[in-house]
Amino acid sequence: MKTINIGNMTASAISLGCMRMSNLEKNQVDAIMETAISNGINFFDHADIYGGGNSEKLFGEYLKRHAGMRDKIFIQTKCAIHDGQFDFSKEHILKSVEGSLERLGVDYVDALLLHRPDTLMEPEEVAEAFDILESSGKVRNFGVSNQNLMQIELLKTAVKQPLIINQLQFSVTEAGLVTSGMNVNMKNPESVMHDGGILEYSRINNITVQAWSPFQHGFFAGSYIDNDDFPKLNAKLAEIGEKYGLTKTGVAAAWILRHPAKMQLIAGTMNPERLESICQASNVTLTRAEWYEIYRAAGHSLP
Repeated sequence: MKTINIGNMTASAISLGCMRMSNLEKNQVDAIMETAISNGINFFDHADIYGGGNSEKLFGEYLKRHAGMRDKIFIQTKCAIHDGQFDFSKEHILKSVEGSLERLGVDYVDALLLHRPDTLMEPEEVAEAFDILESSGKVRNFGVSNQNLMQIELLKTAVKQPLIINQLQFSVTEAGLVTSGMNVNMKNPESVMHDGGILEYSRINNITVQAWSPFQHGFFAGSYIDNDDFPKLNAKLAEIGEKYGLTKTGVAAAWILRHPAKMQLIAGTMNPERLESICQASNVTLTRAEWYEIYRAAGHSLP
């Protein structure tokens, strides 16, 4: 498994997203975790709202069954979404982290992300919460999700800790992070910059982009893999997959990992066979020509 540097963590380029873990039985949790670990995954993504907290609980029970595993992996969780609102208040952040630690059965998490932006955010309150969590040893690193560069800059006016992660939707079909940058000074639809240049900002500021929904189109509209609405894309993925011995899903993963921003791909599957096929992408570096062929096959145009 290829690794990347996230702050001071040497993390696997592919992370297991545990949102769907809440639907598993104990033996299924063991199976997906065994597949992840054996394929080199050492980074696991959670959120306090996943499965109403049950995903964290099941993960914590797995750690209890496997003594010594905690020290070999990185655990990330997210907070701020509850009761139909976003809440970056000091009180909620601290309460959420305590709940996550209890469910996970751990003394600390390696990273805490603010889950989506809260327009009512008071940066000073967030800073107080982060200081308490860092000084108590309960959180080692901090980041955000789905935030633009000015929202991060606003946080940085008060927060002392480096914000080293931004979790953003990115896939070959949902490629807004790169499309506007390749259509600068144009008036076509793909020239519209929706995120203010967050990809370039992240690279300049050593913020790791974690790509969520890497095999989805739209906002959880479904997978584009083997989807009749994407015939050219699937044909191209299959063609390149033959060359490298990868599934179409594996090629789609390799497309994300090929980008020089050194993104971390969050694989949310709970299917061991599918996860293994995704992990195989870590060993493949697509050519520049192949990357652009896949990009165009997804329906994107170049000026």
